[in-house]
Amino acid sequence: MSAKIRFSTASVTSLVLAKIGNPLREEALQTSRELYRVSDDDREILTGLFLKPFKNLAAHRFYHHSSLEHHEMNLLSAAIFSAPSSLHTKGCEMARRLYSKSNHPNIKSGDLCISLVDDIEVDGKLVQAICILKSESVVPFLSISAEDGDLKLHTEQGINPEKIDKGCLIFNHLPRNGYYVLTFDRSGGESRFWVREFLGLQAIPDSAFLTNTFANIAVNAVKHNLDDTILPEQSSAAAREVIAYFDDREHFDLQEFEEKVLKTPDAVARFADQRVKAETEHGEPLKTNFEISPKDVKKVKKHAAAVMKLDTGVEIHLKASEQEPVLERGYDDAKGMKYIKVFYNEDITHGQA
Repeated sequence: MSAKIRFSTASVTSLVLAKIGNPLREEALQTSRELYRVSDDDREILTGLFLKPFKNLAAHRFYHHSSLEHHEMNLLSAAIFSAPSSLHTKGCEMARRLYSKSNHPNIKSGDLCISLVDDIEVDGKLVQAICILKSESVVPFLSISAEDGDLKLHTEQGINPEKIDKGCLIFNHLPRNGYYVLTFDRSGGESRFWVREFLGLQAIPDSAFLTNTFANIAVNAVKHNLDDTILPEQSSAAAREVIAYFDDREHFDLQEFEEKVLKTPDAVARFADQRVKAETEHGEPLKTNFEISPKDVKKVKKHAAAVMKLDTGVEIHLKASEQEPVLERGYDDAKGMKYIKVFYNEDITHGQA
């Protein structure tokens, strides 16, 4: 089950700061000589800025193919939780690890903050957490100050809290299972570097993860099982049938799903192939009977759309949630071209019919 997390009582107390370069470009690593202590005046606003990106993220845990005793980030986190006074020493070790893993030409240099956060509520208990944030870009900003009886305008460069590039939040929760970790990488393309190589994480196979994984591979399986003569709206209908299964039930059962939704041997085989790939990526077999997460079904709906790309530059997006066919096809003899007629009740682009 996903943990219930509340940040209302949380408080950032101290920070380790670093500048992380790229070793391939002979850029240096610089770490702060001592902990930065957060003042009482700055604590509330800084805590809010640091924790804001970690809402509604999928849960992960530290993972090692043999034992967590060989997992560096797991050991460093455990050391900090057992002795918070070691934050500076162990935080600098985390920064050095990130620097050593930043040896790909596409990885950008950036500023790193590693903080200890007190009193986050997880499943009704207050726990500590380690927050790691990396910003790979600075933005200009303006400030006005009073000087010599007049007002002066200054330009400076700084980190935009709304555009932190990478981050993770390691909770002192479920330590025997590799802790409970939330993480994000806004760049997307280098997420393997951040999630796998630096942090060494594996998604927790809870109902949210399983619902999202199985629904997405099922949508792909039924779409790709259709031949080239199938129309996009028919592809959308096939995806709609998959989503309807998840929408109408509280539990997923693989055998029932294969019989009632996939139906054909080709679709079952394609689904099985994609499930094996997902299990290989995850590192262990996935449950085939689990509780369905309604909010994750909604996420799949948003992405499961058929797209028609026409040679006239027009694209038509068909959401899998559409209940009835809304397109009519034909051929115009005068123009010598095919056409598509679109039926609708209301133009909601600007809320006007």
